[in-house]
Order: sequence, then structure tokens, then C-alpha cells
Amino acid sequence: MTVGDYVVGRLRDWGVKQVFAYPGDGINGIVAAFGKADNDPKFVQTRHEEMAAFAAVGFAKFSGDVGVCLATSGPGAIHLLNGLYDAKLDHVPVVAIVGQTARTAIGGSYQQEVDLHSLFRDVASYLVDVTVPEQLPNALDRAMRTARTERAPAVLIIPNDVQEQDYEPPQHEFKHIPSSPPSRPFSVTVPSDEELRAAAEVLNSGEKVAILVGQGARGAAAEVGEVADLLGAGVAKALLGKDVLPDDLPYVTGSIGILGTRPSYEMMRDCDRLLIVGSNFPYSQFLPKFGSARGVQIDLDGRSIGMRYPTEVNLVGDALETLRALIPLLRHKTDRSWREKIESDVARWWEVMDRQSRVPADPVNPMRIVSELSDRLPANAIVTADSGSATNWYARQLKIKEGVRSSLSGTLATMGCAVPYALGAAFAQPDRPLIALVGDGAMQMNGMAELLTLRHYGIRCVVCVFHNNDLNQVTWELRAMGGAPKFEESQTLPDLSYAAFAQSIGLQGIEVDDPEKLGAAWDTALAFDGTTVLDVRCDPNVPPIPPHATFDQIKDMTEAVLRGDPDAWDLLRRGVQTKIQEFLP
Repeated sequence: MTVGDYVVGRLRDWGVKQVFAYPGDGINGIVAAFGKADNDPKFVQTRHEEMAAFAAVGFAKFSGDVGVCLATSGPGAIHLLNGLYDAKLDHVPVVAIVGQTARTAIGGSYQQEVDLHSLFRDVASYLVDVTVPEQLPNALDRAMRTARTERAPAVLIIPNDVQEQDYEPPQHEFKHIPSSPPSRPFSVTVPSDEELRAAAEVLNSGEKVAILVGQGARGAAAEVGEVADLLGAGVAKALLGKDVLPDDLPYVTGSIGILGTRPSYEMMRDCDRLLIVGSNFPYSQFLPKFGSARGVQIDLDGRSIGMRYPTEVNLVGDALETLRALIPLLRHKTDRSWREKIESDVARWWEVMDRQSRVPADPVNPMRIVSELSDRLPANAIVTADSGSATNWYARQLKIKEGVRSSLSGTLATMGCAVPYALGAAFAQPDRPLIALVGDGAMQMNGMAELLTLRHYGIRCVVCVFHNNDLNQVTWELRAMGGAPKFEESQTLPDLSYAAFAQSIGLQGIEVDDPEKLGAAWDTALAFDGTTVLDVRCDPNVPPIPPHATFDQIKDMTEAVLRGDPDAWDLLRRGVQTKIQEFLP
């Protein structure tokens, strides 16, 4: 047995079913071991190492288990970085196994020799070189355990000559380190009774309670709902927690923040108590004004406590078990006026969203793309969203149903993640329909190449492309944050038919440029047993105006138009038509 053989076998012992990877001679010893092991775990070949890391993140997000990726030395290792930072910032367990030049050449400026410790030092929670066979299994086991425990990336560096050596286990002798067999997650943490009573006092004494949930509350949806019912509260969702509670619950106010809803904004503005569960939402300006509300926070990671709001009681513990222990201490509020106002605001908001999606555009209103999907969203779907203007419509327009899972690059907000996320999700939940919402900028960046991977593994997925030939989010940011008109050289994308590209590689491609045909196109795409590219030509001049847009943002936007934006009058017309829907009876 070689070291490479041992690595593959130990991953199998950990229950790893697939490794997202791209080959290279720096990992030849491990690649050969996959062949000798009859491809168990499965070697999933992506088109690029960055996509392998993103797929591992997607797998981890939708399985709850560790995602594993593999890359060669030098450029392969470098390419992993963006996906690993995505895992770090969104608190996702990923293990990256990386090759390195032979030990005899290290330090000699050899081909593809990179200082991997300097490269990975900031991103990896655990980082180790395996320089002798006896370091395994401890190094690999610690990488798996650290990734799972800290919900963060861990990196294992194995020089290519070590991979081909005979495996020798650690001995019972000085400076040899053994390891325990692979194990499942550790027991959960629950705060003390005293801390729980203090939290209950804060929440029970309030009249207007708001709850903010993030991805850490995902396993405690029923308990969050019970707390909201007891306290007469509304629940806002950080983007990474969009799928924690369905949007058809009348007290769920939807997303919060720059891409958030008016009900979430107004609930946070007016509340006198705030309960944060499993969220590290970064934009404190969208939380209650400091001092206006007493706060309680629940988080498994004590390092995240009190970072965004001066919470009075901080409970370090598992969200599910902590809420279960807290619920008996909470009193049912008889005055439901606060809750009734929230429910009224939410009902009106969804009416406004429907009207805005039907505002005429040239040719298709991008809001309608997601609105039509919401009407048809399968109950067990997984939705991935990319970074860009499409994220606005995902955040505000997509009505999550019970049982639907969704995610995006919440903290790094990196482009190009939605399609490889869907690839990872396909291996995490192979029986669920997949939908990737992708801007044409992200599609050109790397999504088109990864369509080949979806085809290669026979994955059922709808890749919906928001086709507006514009790097639209940055275009709007230039206008709204800097008062600068659109600079066409940097913002305009080369045009092509994404549907025709899909057809050229053997996938189903559907092109839509008529809003009345959009619903039928979604029906066809969702019914297809394979990958479909839904190529919707949409209007880049429909503004993603926040319902809580500031005076400065509106002023900068107006100045951008006056300075000669190439789409000035169309922008004004679309902006007025869209915004006025909020004020119609």
C-alpha cells in the first residue's frame, strides 16, 4: 500500500463518496490510487480547480458533511483559493488535498514549486505538510475533524514523492503520533440555566420582538417558529438563512440588508427586542439603532457573539437545543398588534413584488424570471444563486417553500459559484431537482465550461441565465454609490446565445425573449430529465432599487443620469415605473 492508496482508503473510511478534483503530475500518486481503488471514492473531474473547490463547498452546504477537493501543486493549488475562501467566510467544512514538488527539490525554485504555507496560511484552519508516511493517518484525520468542528477549510499538503512511498503506520514510540478511527460529529452545547433565564427575561419584557435567523438556525426551523408565535414576533432572514423558514408563513419578512425587503427593514427599525439565531449578518446599519432594542444572540461559535449588535445576553450553544431549552421560559404575548402589523406589511410586500415583476421591460423584466419560478418551484428543489444583479431578484422575489434548500456565496459574494454549487448539490442530494440562477457575466466567467461537467455526469439541472449583456450589479453600483454613468468598455459583455451553446454540447437550450412565454419555458425546463440552459434575454435597465434607498443613493443615481449615462431616459422610465408600485393602493 502506498501513501496515495492510504489517503484514498482513509477518505473512504470517513464516508467520503466523491472528491472534486482536477489532475496534475503533482498528485499522480493519489490519482493512480483512485484507479486502483475502482474509483471509490468517485473522482469527479471539474473543468478547473476553482470549480472543484466551489463544488466541494456546494456539497458541504447541501449535505451538512465535509466536502473534499484535490488539486496538483503550483497553479492547481493557487486555483483552489477562491473556493476555499468562500468556504472560510461562509463557515463550511472543506478539506483540500494538495500536491507539492518532490522533497528533494523543495527550496530549489523547481517547476511549479510554490510556498504553499504562505499561500494557504490565512484561509486554512488546519494546514500541514505530510513529509513521511508515518504522519498519516493523524494528519488526514485531524484535517477532517478540524474542518467539521470549526466549519472551515483544512489543507493537507503531500509532496508527490511521498504519495508514491510505501505506507508505514505510526509506531508506538517517541515522536510518533497515532490516530483514532473516523468518528461522527461531537455532542452539542447548551447554555446554562442562568443564562437561559436571563435571555427569557429580556425577550418576555419586550412588546415588539424581531427575530433574525441565519444558516445556523437551519436545523431549528420549528423551534424558531414556536418562539415567534409565543412572542408575537416577525422573522427576518439573512441571505445564507433564506431557506430556514418558508416565505409563505405570514410573519416571515424575507431577506434583510442591502438586498432585503421593506418589512424586514421596518421591523428592525421599530422593534424593542432583537433575537439573533445562528447569523453573523454583517450590515449593522440594517439592525435596530444601537440602544433602541435589547438583544439576545444564540450562536454555536462564541467568536461570532456580539460582533454586529451590542446584545445583552449571549448564548453560546447549538441553536436547536438552546431554543428547546429557552421555549419553556417564554411567555405567550396576548397583545398581537405588533404581529398583526408585520403580517399586514408582509402581505402587501408580496403584492408589490408581483406588480413590480409585471412592469413592462425590454424584452423581459428580470424580476419576472424569478417570480414565474416561484409559482412553479418544486417542493424539494435546491436553488443556487450567483453573485450579481440576479442576486437581488433571488433575495427579494424567490418565494421559498417548505422543504426547498437554497444558498449562494453569502460573505465572499464571489462570481461563478452557482453552477459548481449545483454540481456539488447533485452529489449531496442526487434525487432533488436543481436550479442555478446565473448572470451572463458569471456564465461567461466559468459557467459555460462547467456545463460540460453537468453533461458528463448526467445531472438534472436548470441553469437559468439572466442575459442582459451587462455586468449589471457593478453598473448599478457605479451609478448609485459613485454617481458615475455606465462605462461601456468595462461593463458591456460580448453577446452570444447561451441556449445555442447548450445545444451545441448536447444539452437542452431554451431561449426566451417574450415575457408571456416565460412560464411555459420554466415548465419545459423543470420537466426535462437532464440539464437545460434557460436563456432569458432581460432588461438591464430595470433598477434593483432597495425599498429603503437613501437620499444619497438616489442623488448619486440622478447625477449619474445627468452626466450622460447611455441609457439615461430608459433608466428613469424603468425606475419610476418600478418604484411607484410600492405606493399604489
